Amino acid sequence: MAHGQETILNDDTFLVSETDAKGIVTFANEEFCKIAEYNLEELMGKNHNLVRHKDMPKVAFKDLWDTVKSGKVWQGFVKNATKSGGYYWVFATVCPFKNEKNEQCYLSCRRKPSREDVEKYGELYKTMH
Repeated sequence: MAHGQETILNDDTFLVSETDAKGIVTFANEEFCKIAEYNLEELMGKNHNLVRHKDMPKVAFKDLWDTVKSGKVWQGFVKNATKSGGYYWVFATVCPFKNEKNEQCYLSCRRKPSREDVEKYGELYKTMH
């Protein structure tokens, strides 16, 4: 079964998105929209798991949410899905913060991971389902 086309980020690509406490997208930068193949209107108000890839183990996201909900920063490697059925790997940093209304929000910044890490985590995640 084909897994779709991989999009490899450029070295200077910086994907940014913000969500509310429930994971609903409240902001996405142009680079994130371009790589994920959605326009901003398609992302706004939707759950961030719109770009979740089926290969990602649920325990990885449980760890992410448990970490950020406790007020800590989470970092890790994530395989995301594109709108057309392809995928892209990122090294993600997710930071909890309070917005101007004192509501809990999350900021996610993502960069290009090394190929070694993509291969390592791609194999590791296969064992975690």
